[in-house]
Amino acid sequence: MLVRVLAALVLMVSVSVSAADKTLPLDVLIRGGQIVDGSGAPPYLADVGLRAGKIVRIGRLADVAAQRTIDAAGLTVAPGFVDMMGQTATPFLDHPESALNLLGQGITTIMAGEGASAAPRSPGAKGARWTTMAEYLTLLEKTGIPLNVAQNVGHTQVRSIVLGSTDRQPSPAELERMKDLVREAMEAGAVGLSTALIYPPATYARTEELVALAKVAGEHGGRYFTHMRNEGDQLLEGLEEALQIGLAAGAPVHVFHLKAAGQENWGKMELALARINKARAAGQQVAADIYPYINNGLGLRSFVHPRHFAQGHGPFLSRLADPATRAAIRREMESEPGWENWFRHVGYDWNRVVLGSMSSAPWSDHNGRSLAEIARALDRDPWDVFFDLLKTSPFAMPQSMSEDNKIRAMREPFVMFCTDVGPGGSSHPRGHGSMPRVLGHYVRRLGALSWERAVAQMSAVAADELFAPDRGRIAEGKAADLVVFDPQRVGDKATFAEPRAASVGIQYVLVNGQLVFESGAYTGAKPGKVLRGPGYRARRASE
Repeated sequence: MLVRVLAALVLMVSVSVSAADKTLPLDVLIRGGQIVDGSGAPPYLADVGLRAGKIVRIGRLADVAAQRTIDAAGLTVAPGFVDMMGQTATPFLDHPESALNLLGQGITTIMAGEGASAAPRSPGAKGARWTTMAEYLTLLEKTGIPLNVAQNVGHTQVRSIVLGSTDRQPSPAELERMKDLVREAMEAGAVGLSTALIYPPATYARTEELVALAKVAGEHGGRYFTHMRNEGDQLLEGLEEALQIGLAAGAPVHVFHLKAAGQENWGKMELALARINKARAAGQQVAADIYPYINNGLGLRSFVHPRHFAQGHGPFLSRLADPATRAAIRREMESEPGWENWFRHVGYDWNRVVLGSMSSAPWSDHNGRSLAEIARALDRDPWDVFFDLLKTSPFAMPQSMSEDNKIRAMREPFVMFCTDVGPGGSSHPRGHGSMPRVLGHYVRRLGALSWERAVAQMSAVAADELFAPDRGRIAEGKAADLVVFDPQRVGDKATFAEPRAASVGIQYVLVNGQLVFESGAYTGAKPGKVLRGPGYRARRASE
């Protein structure tokens, strides 16, 4: 009897509080928009009321007072988009305005950390304001950030601290130290371990090393995120390794920027998606993301076989002037299969390798052009240009993928989206255009996805992947991360020639209920939060 009375009292208090809450003025009222709520359900017309960083009311709110009203008639209101590979949040510490390229796409949350991660860092690192992951995440919170951040701990980061950049395997004691670094990061709030296995020194790691480290993440409820060991000739083998690492480690698997690179490998996308679906049907948690462009992006040195960097980049560069070394590298690139050969993936054609981020003469006048175009403009042999550019390793954007495969991948409900760039943008147009391109090109123009399906994968599906189920949906009680956009105009404008051209159609962006983007500009607000993973231990992190 007492239990029933107490339950009734609790219900009465709850109803009373809820009723009183509805009489309070709103912080923001978004009026008359078409709601695409992130669930995948069809759109509907409604007003949305925000207070104290939350969505508190949805419906007809014509008579409700609000400090700020946004007229969304003719516009779409959606949950804020999630960038599943935003690389780093560190620029926000000193330059919060560097988020403009992300906010202009409707992005309200990024996941940071691929192979490298902002933390941990070696003790005494030059200019370091932090060493541990706990210190780094605390600094982000205290400084204030313009959008939300979920952070990975990078395998390359951990390996480099303990082993340096050379090609060798860890001793048992070194592996334990690496595990300790991952453990500290997970208890500080990292959402998982992430790898970038095509790049030295991560490429030197054996599967057993990755399992041992991913197991620490798994024990803390985190995921294993991976830029797989191969995305072309051995795509299926690379995927199989990722799945086996996840199973052995007891960690869900997320594949970064899934692709089938090289025309000879395009048919493998269907097989890769089938393999992921098979794993999911068997109960394994597996997901992936893509960026909506057929040119990928990586450092030009990635065109060289990783074995040449076994002693580090310095010794490699010292050998590069040797004609015999250049001849050997060229032979490998022109004829040797069985490794992630990006020259093979572009059909051995320098016309399909666009370059950017070149800041010194004579290259700086040629950003956004292919290597072949640069060679013709300078009246030089393309291979001489290639080897000379390796000294600075500009950003390379090989045209290695197909539109058909992009559409195949994005139609899978477990596929999300990313910029693979993060704050500030880069030489690749995806840094300013990814999310609007999905909506403008693939939804409105091609009809590859419905509005509601695209938004769901850009918001709710991705938020769940980051252990943030309080976000990614327009529903009462959820965090007020929202984007208001014009469905008739939204789209990307960035190109390889002008990679920083702003997208269009994004009208307003709110993070935790505060306007951060309006009329094409960053408002200066810093309401973002660090979204900590399930392994977070507040007491251990503070220690």
